Amino acid sequence: MSASHNVPSPTHYSAPINFQNWINAHEHQLKPPVGNQQIWQNSDLICTVVGGPNQRTDFHVDPYEEFFHQIKGNASLLIADRGQFERVHLKEGDVFLLPAFVRHSPQRPEAGSLCTVIERSRPVGDIDAFEWYCAECGHMVARRETQLQSIVDDLPKAFASFYDTPDADRACPHCGAIHPGRNWQIWHQRLGQNFAKTLMV
Repeated sequence: MSASHNVPSPTHYSAPINFQNWINAHEHQLKPPVGNQQIWQNSDLICTVVGGPNQRTDFHVDPYEEFFHQIKGNASLLIADRGQFERVHLKEGDVFLLPAFVRHSPQRPEAGSLCTVIERSRPVGDIDAFEWYCAECGHMVARRETQLQSIVDDLPKAFASFYDTPDADRACPHCGAIHPGRNWQIWHQRLGQNFAKTLMV
């Protein structure tokens, strides 16, 4: 076997973990500015707990399915598809399986909400992407691709590569509207005004 092959460490095959005790121990990390923590490292499954409040303007493109279990509070997934937007509501206790390559943007407006998200580890060559869309016309404004190695560490870098750009670099190539970047309140307000019929809010 090649020395460069990423062999999962056996140390994560431990005795069962009491989930509530794990949540209690990591409670301070399950809120802004961190928001999420991975339960086991170096495993074939990426098991993450995500806490609110957090509202995003990016859309994740995962090359594999994602499993959601909304264990506390309520949340939703914004889905972008061919210039339109829809909302999948995740009520407390709901489970949901998201197909691969569906553009989705998790929205967790409730403080203290918790969701378990399970994904597959990405072999080298299987690329994740993050996309930003115009809240005025629905066209894609920007796309960033990354070889995902750590959900906790890699996502903030991908976001910063878009949010830290000048206004001119966040202009919609279709209608010219400027994406508000980190100002998610303005983006969501405009989205609600322009796509109210399909958002099902």
